[in-house]
Amino acid sequence: MTATYRFGVSHSELRINDDVRAALERKTAVVALETTIVSHGMPYPENLTTARALESIVRSLGAVPATIGVLDGCVRVGTSDAELERFARGEGMRKLSTADLAYAVASGGDGGMTVAATVACAHHVGITIMATGGIGGVHRGVEATMDISADLNVLGATPVTVVSAGAKAILDLPRTLEVLETLGVSVVCYRTDEFPAFWSRSSGLAAPIRSDSVEEIARLIRGKRALGLSSGVLVANPIAEEDEIPYAEMREHIEAATRAAEREDISGKALTPFLLDQIATLTRGRSLTANIALVRANARLAALLALALSEQR
Repeated sequence: MTATYRFGVSHSELRINDDVRAALERKTAVVALETTIVSHGMPYPENLTTARALESIVRSLGAVPATIGVLDGCVRVGTSDAELERFARGEGMRKLSTADLAYAVASGGDGGMTVAATVACAHHVGITIMATGGIGGVHRGVEATMDISADLNVLGATPVTVVSAGAKAILDLPRTLEVLETLGVSVVCYRTDEFPAFWSRSSGLAAPIRSDSVEEIARLIRGKRALGLSSGVLVANPIAEEDEIPYAEMREHIEAATRAAEREDISGKALTPFLLDQIATLTRGRSLTANIALVRANARLAALLALALSEQR
């Protein structure tokens, strides 16, 4: 059973699964999960196994998972297993950020939603915590391309907390941090003095804020709300030491993948999936294994944070 709502575009709908709706009405813990990582971020069937595992992790800790994506022109907040499989198989799936979301809904399309689109829809229905792998940011060579992910602007304008392993290491990390600061996004590094670099624990960049407890981060989020600040929070959760690939090694693979993208003139939305696929090949699958490990850890931390906020409320 599901609840159906109008979504602000004629002939389109927003559907919230009953368990998500009930949790929101009770003001208990809900964690939003994105679908681009399923539709575009990993190969099948690893993507489906991972999507199922993320939902299971969130449930096991006492929170409710809300995987968000678009199917048949309907924004689904909470998905069935059959719907997860549709996202995982990726047939006809667009990669949807905020610029594309309304068109996908209006045209009856399907799409996996990026961090930006997921944050926007989560906020729209009252979900305040999201888990992902790594956010988008400022791409390398931005001087020529002006390629900056919408994730940053949406985080700067939306009071949602995103738990990730920092930003994707294929990006210009120093500039990404600078833009986050400019937009008023609080970047909290969990139990580390460095901003993590996705597959790697260390980036060489100092943590803007360090916090060693979930309860402390929850208090920061509540304080930000109490002050009326509309920007979000990025909780940067470093990959576990046993799962990481050292940054020095990853830097070489990223450079090689970037050169391949330049040779093939890959840009825009196609760039990130291309780079991730190239890096998976160069690392002989180790980057995919690390990606799965870090997103599972982020789902766990997000669930604990959602529970802490619910208890503090």
